[in-house]
Amino acid sequence: MRVGVFGGTFDPIHVGHLMVAEKARTELGLKEVLFVTAGVPWLKMDKPIAEAKHRLAMVELAVEKEPNFRSTDVEVQRSGPSYTAITLKWLKCMAGEETDLYLIVGIDALNELSRWHRPAEVFELSTVVAVPRPGSPDLDRKELDEVSEGASEKVIVLNGPMVRMSSTSVKEKISRGLPISHHVPKSVEKYIINHHLYRTTSEQREDKHERC
Repeated sequence: MRVGVFGGTFDPIHVGHLMVAEKARTELGLKEVLFVTAGVPWLKMDKPIAEAKHRLAMVELAVEKEPNFRSTDVEVQRSGPSYTAITLKWLKCMAGEETDLYLIVGIDALNELSRWHRPAEVFELSTVVAVPRPGSPDLDRKELDEVSEGASEKVIVLNGPMVRMSSTSVKEKISRGLPISHHVPKSVEKYIINHHLYRTTSEQREDKHERC
């Protein structure tokens, strides 16, 4: 049985993520795609990130009506930094040897594989699926082979979709007061509004004043 593993900060999750997951599922014959929300994304600790509970809640809302998608809180529940190799090892143990894991990851992130925790184990525990994005660099095969010999030949490069949308662009729209209805699922948009996420400091102060 083939299971996709799609990890990320998901700050916030958007329809581009869902498109990529569905493309990987159909193209690779995956039984399901498991969305893994990073609890402590240590490579992004120098950037402002929404609390893990909010990011996980939005992922759960985004996939709840998708029969082939599922969310897991394994990294949110685990203390300390979120490491892909550790998560894959845990998922493999839970799923059993009869399950083959397919790690879905953007090419830009994959090109930084040498910075990951125990990167060689990623190739031992899963088949890596690289996702291209508009403007992203080509796959750095030399980088991969330095991490694990022959790794570059094992990577599957997904044949689209080339999604221009990003979590950063969604947050920018929110901070500017622009609509995001075409960028995130309706349930996620409602959650963002209800929890006042990604608002500017001045907007947050105004909300607080209005509630007094």
